Amino acid sequence: MTLNYRLDGPEQGQPLVLGPSLGTSTRLWDAQIPALARTFRVLRYDLPGHGDSPAHPFATLDDLAALVLQAAAAEGMDSFHYAGVSIGGAIGATLAARHAGRVRSLAMVCSSARFGDPEAWRERAELVRAEGTGPLLKPSAGRWFAGPPRQELLDDLAAADPGSYAACCDALARYDLRGELASITVPTLVVAGREDPATPPAHARELADGIPEATLVEIPGAAHLAPADRPERVTAALLAHLPAVPGMQVRREVLGDAHVDRAAARTTAFTQDFQDFITRYAWGEIWTRPGLDRRTRSCITLTALVARGHLDELAMHVRAALRNGLTPDEIGEVLLQSAVYCGVPAANAAFAVAQRVLAETADETP
Repeated sequence: MTLNYRLDGPEQGQPLVLGPSLGTSTRLWDAQIPALARTFRVLRYDLPGHGDSPAHPFATLDDLAALVLQAAAAEGMDSFHYAGVSIGGAIGATLAARHAGRVRSLAMVCSSARFGDPEAWRERAELVRAEGTGPLLKPSAGRWFAGPPRQELLDDLAAADPGSYAACCDALARYDLRGELASITVPTLVVAGREDPATPPAHARELADGIPEATLVEIPGAAHLAPADRPERVTAALLAHLPAVPGMQVRREVLGDAHVDRAAARTTAFTQDFQDFITRYAWGEIWTRPGLDRRTRSCITLTALVARGHLDELAMHVRAALRNGLTPDEIGEVLLQSAVYCGVPAANAAFAVAQRVLAETADETP
């Protein structure tokens, strides 16, 4: 049996697999595809008996993980980045813990290491086997969306094969990865919806605490299906996390993870294209050129920001200059040089900003 899947993006792009939540289909990721498919070869799949995947017997999330590996291998994806929602995230964690060589990075969205009381899942499985998924439509709409419900995703739930849905419930009842989180060593992003009643932020914090050096992002106004509920925030978090985005690694190295994560959290549908442009053009094409080292680029950037009076950006790049190896005395020399060619008032304001930032960084040093 092969899972139904869809492919988007350039054939030469780094492979990225997207996993759905229980009761949904590949449509869950529709809003993220335009941004992700610019650089990634994206494979998004349907669970057995969901969307266009045929029903197929299985018992555990390991069985589902094996089906995902089969689909990826069919497209020549020997290893891949992975992002999944809820059960899709748990499948990704299972792959990262037990098939480490296949997963390059992991993103778990509104997911968990253990999805609550196993008996509740078995009871839901019995209900669906007896009555189908109809009784789940109204309560699922309340769990899935903090904003307006997405009818096409509720239609996916209504159309899901009851036996396959129930088998997923039984698999979730058996799933408990809490003791294996420390074995996940790939770069990991954990995304929580602050209004998610199914996997509230405490579940995400357990994942982030258990997975070495995982990054945690909490999205306000998002319930369980965050990619549909707050698509622009989820897209921004993924773009900041995935290493194949041109320039993102350099941006993080120069500006620091905390700054980039804050910028990603503030990204909206209105600013998303601009953030993507800055990452690709400034950090992916200019800061990566071999003609100047980063220390020199920092000196030039500081001078340009002084000349134009961009003091907020100047504060950010004083921190970046320290990260690029300039000493406080060298930063002072750059500002002093700028006073001659950019004007004393501009340099005076710049010295005030730099002095504040240098004092803050001194306080931050352990």
